[in-house]
Amino acid sequence: MTVSEVNAMEKSALLERFGGIYEHSRWVMERVAGSRPWGSVKQMADQMRAAVDGALLDERMELIRAHPDLAGKLALAGEVTDFSKAEQAGVGLDRLSAEEFAEFTDLNTRYRERFGFPFIICVRKTDRAGILTAFRRRLGHSAEEEVATALGEIHEIARLRLEDAVADDR
Repeated sequence: MTVSEVNAMEKSALLERFGGIYEHSRWVMERVAGSRPWGSVKQMADQMRAAVDGALLDERMELIRAHPDLAGKLALAGEVTDFSKAEQAGVGLDRLSAEEFAEFTDLNTRYRERFGFPFIICVRKTDRAGILTAFRRRLGHSAEEEVATALGEIHEIARLRLEDAVADDR
């Protein structure tokens, strides 16, 4: 699909197709839909990012909390978005050994207890070892640092999802 095709979509179709770019947070696309036409995928992504960055703290925290734990119970039960399922499978988080699963479960639990939201990382830009290293390092962050880091990772995830779905016009 091209940017021109996205620009021509009815709002309801746009929301249906792209409402999940930011995990379970359709409000992001709702806020930028009226700013069409977009000239590029980058412009579309930048406006979505600005909508999140300009949102109330409670809304940003809700967005962070909308993400699943990595290799967590929801992922195992298939209760994550298709985007998350594919991204986690891409680094093998759906095929962990019992020991690896136990380590992810422990880190997920410790992280949630410390920060009150799930650990978020753009898994498409790392591997299992990198995820575990980041998990351990980020447990030492302050809450403010970790909110900012999580939002940065969310923006990267959304940008890649958007680039997968939309191409610039030629």
